[in-house]
Amino acid sequence: MRTLNSLPWHSRVCGAASEEESTETIASQKREERLRKFRELHLKRNEARKLNHQEVVEEDKRLKLPSNWEAKKARLEYELMVDEKKKECAARGEDYHRVKLLEISAEDAERWERKKKKKNPDPGFSGYAEAQLRQYQRLTKQIKPDMQDYERQREECGEDFHPTSNSLIHGTHVPSRDAIDRMQEDIDKQIEKRLKFSRRRAYNDDADIDYINERNAKFNKKAERFYGKYTAEIKQNLERGTAV
Repeated sequence: MRTLNSLPWHSRVCGAASEEESTETIASQKREERLRKFRELHLKRNEARKLNHQEVVEEDKRLKLPSNWEAKKARLEYELMVDEKKKECAARGEDYHRVKLLEISAEDAERWERKKKKKNPDPGFSGYAEAQLRQYQRLTKQIKPDMQDYERQREECGEDFHPTSNSLIHGTHVPSRDAIDRMQEDIDKQIEKRLKFSRRRAYNDDADIDYINERNAKFNKKAERFYGKYTAEIKQNLERGTAV
């Protein structure tokens, strides 16, 4: 068996050189692999930094928006959609409200009606002051502002359009003839509606008769509305005969 020492000198030199070259090649490959991984990590770090910066910018924008921005945005998008549908219906010669009613299912209509009643329940008549307030709120909701007249008055009043404690503009406004006519027309409609109004109240045969006439019945209903939860136990004790 021949060993390395038994080989000629030039053969031993070539063998050692080939071993060194192979060792350098392996080391070079490992170095290239490390450099490649380092470049990948560097690119990932830059990408993560970029994404983090974008998230910070977006979060800052969201924090600067009003608290009800999402609701306003959804409302504006809904109004734009409604305007588009109205234009489409007008182009086809159709009534938008009729088309809208045809698209609403019975379940959606019932759910909407329940939501409407829950949002604005009818407490009935509890006093003339509250009835007057409810009528005022109902009438003001029906007012459609005239933006052209609004801009004109703002230009005429200048800084006094938003008065302060030092402003002297009370009693200087003169309503237009059209505004007076609209008010008169609305008052006439209210009078006509009041004359035709006659609500038939449901009569419950099983209800307890605790009144002697119609006026006394109305008084008892009003008293029950305000004090019924306090006198319920007393009434039950009287009916059972266990009152002290």
